[in-house]
Amino acid sequence: MHLYIANQNYSSWSLRAWLIFSHYQLDVEVTKLKLFTTDFYQSLETISPTAKVPTLVDQQVTVWDSFAILEYINEQYLQGQAWPSDVGERARARALAAEMHSGFMNLRNELPMNIRARRKVELSEGALQDIARIDAIWSEQANQYPDGWLFGEWSIADAMYAPVALRFQTYGITLSQAAQKYQQRVLTSDSLQPWLHEASLETDIVIEDEAGVEV
Repeated sequence: MHLYIANQNYSSWSLRAWLIFSHYQLDVEVTKLKLFTTDFYQSLETISPTAKVPTLVDQQVTVWDSFAILEYINEQYLQGQAWPSDVGERARARALAAEMHSGFMNLRNELPMNIRARRKVELSEGALQDIARIDAIWSEQANQYPDGWLFGEWSIADAMYAPVALRFQTYGITLSQAAQKYQQRVLTSDSLQPWLHEASLETDIVIEDEAGVEV
């Protein structure tokens, strides 16, 4: 398998797909491309119909969306274990993951992932509502599964929300106690540490994702 990603400091969608390989220690060759460069688009134009990352190539199969990559790996290599086994909980996990996949646009626009930075931003009402909704999700799941992931065992839902935990750290977002506990579980998880290390070594600056002022 071959996974194409972008700058690890900035590329939240790359992180989501990459995490399932890291968590389950699956063999995958990773190619990292620099965002907004000629090489980025030239490398992907013959591989992905969207020329975006992440893109996964597994023999004759090409998958070019984070959520789709997570689903593919879960079905093809994990016998479905990356979703909860209970049908009701599995449906809820999918709904929460899909909510992250398609929503929270104000948060995404105003709080881009920037792992190395510590910044302060002035948030819109829409972004504050997004943060409140995520806090509510994390808190509710933490109350149901104390000391666990969103659904007890790690799942695709956790992969989808992981970049948000990093965003909240970068911009100093205040969370409820339960949500903060979940955030710390994400930030200190073994599966995330290699990504954080690689991001810390990068020196490229993507101006589009340098939001706010330093603190």
